[in-house]
Amino acid sequence: MIQPEELLELVVDAAEDKKAMNLVALNLKGISLIADYFMICHGNSETQVQAIATEIRKRAEEKGARLRGLEGMDTARWVLVDLGDVVVHVFHRDDREYYNIERLWSDAKVVERV
Repeated sequence: MIQPEELLELVVDAAEDKKAMNLVALNLKGISLIADYFMICHGNSETQVQAIATEIRKRAEEKGARLRGLEGMDTARWVLVDLGDVVVHVFHRDDREYYNIERLWSDAKVVERV
């Protein structure tokens, strides 16, 4: 079973490999029962958003993580990849600022990369 921290690292690496922009990882432990971590990023086109989400799903499944949900791939404006302990939000650049979900979780700590 993959640990939440390892899954987060894998998700970040997969997103970076597809040139995701402005990656932010939030530690939700003790704040939310939804997940331990949110990772938020964006792509500059629908095609890039889909590529980022697809790469994250592929790598997570290769490591044995269970995909609990995948929403938004059809429009690729806001794709949600639910991996249980880690929930990934991949936005289209134009929609990220509008939804500003980082603000909703402003009490969460930003995870710094090691």
